[in-house]
Amino acid sequence: MDFAFGAQDEAFRDEVRTWLSEHLTGDYAALGGAGSPGQEEGFAIRREWERELGRGGWIGLTWPEQHGGRGASVIQKLIFTEEYVKANAPARVGFFGEDLFGPTMIAFGTDEQKRRFLPPILTADEFWCQGFSEPDAGSDLGNVGTRGVLDGDEWVVNAQKVWTTLAHHADWCFVVTRTDPDVPKHKGLSFLLVPMDQPGVEVKPLVQITGDAEFNEVFFTDARTARDNVLGGVNNGWKVAMGTLGFERGTAFLASQLRFEHELRQTVELAAKHGATPDPVVRQRLADAYIGLKVLRFNRLRAFTAMSKSSDGQPGPEASINKLQWSNWHRRLGELQMDIMGPWSQVVGDGYHLDELQLTFLFSRSETIYAGSSEIQRNIIGERVLGLPREPAVA
Repeated sequence: MDFAFGAQDEAFRDEVRTWLSEHLTGDYAALGGAGSPGQEEGFAIRREWERELGRGGWIGLTWPEQHGGRGASVIQKLIFTEEYVKANAPARVGFFGEDLFGPTMIAFGTDEQKRRFLPPILTADEFWCQGFSEPDAGSDLGNVGTRGVLDGDEWVVNAQKVWTTLAHHADWCFVVTRTDPDVPKHKGLSFLLVPMDQPGVEVKPLVQITGDAEFNEVFFTDARTARDNVLGGVNNGWKVAMGTLGFERGTAFLASQLRFEHELRQTVELAAKHGATPDPVVRQRLADAYIGLKVLRFNRLRAFTAMSKSSDGQPGPEASINKLQWSNWHRRLGELQMDIMGPWSQVVGDGYHLDELQLTFLFSRSETIYAGSSEIQRNIIGERVLGLPREPAVA
């Protein structure tokens, strides 16, 4: 693990700081760090801020230069995200395009597909959502029932997708679709790119316990997309989807993890405010949270160092360690915050107005489920990292 940043990386840090100080002004600065996961606060301004980042060349940092990126290292991606969080800049809204779909397209797409789909992500002119989960296919992604049938030069898609984050703002959806029902379930899937603005696509909000509706249910009823809008080849969708999930578990939630330091400081201040710091149990739980946060950071640096030295620069199955650690750490921190608040944690303002800590606690309940549940992460770590026998299949 490398703890020190080189001269080139520190120069890059100065460039990031300078640009943010010059451009993070006015309405952008007034938002602060608004838009934490599960919240849509200030979305219109955040979308325009994303375009400002695009004009500055800060979208697609680690993408290769031939695809419009800056060819930055994963360490520089870490530096940019650190400075971005320190500047209290608004939460990003191009997550699915830049961090999930873009890298997947670069890894699996044809040259023609890359020329069509990558540039609008870099300029924040097209936004994406992820069509993976279904009512009967969450963690068991291979069980998807979405059907795609070729009709001339178009695919006809019928599906019910669920937990589709920001679908109501998206221009496109990458949809795991069953295109051959007569082969084993993992072998008949394709990764289709489907436009959202068309007849046959209906987006219904799912109101969360936070009161927001960032998630959606999406119904595709004879929706259509061009025959060539298959990423990675027909019936090769399982491999492509696993590539996407690798990016999601590797670096995609980096900003959220870096914001945890701020949340831990809030928790310490909360304990002092409520007179809980003399309690030895509370003190031990705060110490555990501090130690856990340091473990997260060191493990993240270790993973980034390994990625920077690998031949393809891509996260391996070890990315599941990060996902398992940070999601469970964050849930425990939220529980500690609510315990410190005591009865006040159950009190909300008029109109179901939740404070920042209540919002964070409630949303954190989902973090051990989305992007692969903790049970799935443990299986991946056991089988693909530690080399343990596969879990027996359930008949």
